Amino acid sequence: MTHGDLDFSKIRLQSARNRHNLVTVENLLRPTVEEPDKPCAEGIDDIAQAIVRARRDGRPVIWSMGAHVIKRGLSLYVIDLIDRGIITHIAGNGAVSIHDFELAYLGGTSEHVPTAIEDGSFGMWEETGLWMNRAIKEGYAAGLGYGESLAQYISKHTEDFPYADYSVVVRATRASVPVTFHVTIGTDIIHQHPEADFAAIGGASGRDFRKMCASVAQLDGGVFLNFGSAVTGPEVFLKALSISRNLGYSTYRITTANFDILDLGDFTAPIDDEHPHYYYRPRKNIVNRPTSRGGAGYHITGDHRDTIPALYSRIVCAISEV
Repeated sequence: MTHGDLDFSKIRLQSARNRHNLVTVENLLRPTVEEPDKPCAEGIDDIAQAIVRARRDGRPVIWSMGAHVIKRGLSLYVIDLIDRGIITHIAGNGAVSIHDFELAYLGGTSEHVPTAIEDGSFGMWEETGLWMNRAIKEGYAAGLGYGESLAQYISKHTEDFPYADYSVVVRATRASVPVTFHVTIGTDIIHQHPEADFAAIGGASGRDFRKMCASVAQLDGGVFLNFGSAVTGPEVFLKALSISRNLGYSTYRITTANFDILDLGDFTAPIDDEHPHYYYRPRKNIVNRPTSRGGAGYHITGDHRDTIPALYSRIVCAISEV
């Protein structure tokens, strides 16, 4: 057996134009304010109040997420909170950038993986891989980070992106809200494409990490929210928080909240390494450890399609009462 590189130039690609998408701009959830007395997960009211208080005081609200926020059709909720001046920084993993980018050019995203992986067609989309890799390479060469690179590419090729108004990246950039993507090489479908330049991908994401650190350094009195990212979001946040504290920034009076489908029970109770929840990064890296010297940490259990509309409604209602 010999070991070496595979020839990516021989990878068979296909157009995404005729692909069946599980999420489309037509079936995205439209933001609506629920009745104030509608039951919601314990802690959401407190988090909403902390968010409104933070923005009233000019403090950051960082929104970190995994791809299922987009895949569950909730982009417009995020965009609405950007437009209202609530979210001050968007952070995501590489999958978030891909699903958001596909919505912008294709009007749909999220293929059916179980069948596509059977013949190796999973993720082999010409437009997504070609355009995103070009955007990252061009942006990196121009001194931009990953998120900025995508935003600039879309703005230069508007004819190819008829659904740009549904893109979190585009709408955040218009509102001067930074968007950062924190990438692990080999985890994203654009890394399967012959155009992938891993030095540019890593370099651009590295620039985004520095921007994330700058936002976290200002977090005293602010709020950090994580939606469904079980590894990347918690790990990036913990490192950014350590850097900010190492540099002397006061980041102890903070509110953190993790939203996921995993029920942690009493997430404040001590656990040791014999308990499975000990290895669930958001509990340690978002809810417990960052607030050990002040502030408050929350874990909200539930489907994003329930918890994000509930949080949104509480925020909007709290704003109207101020």
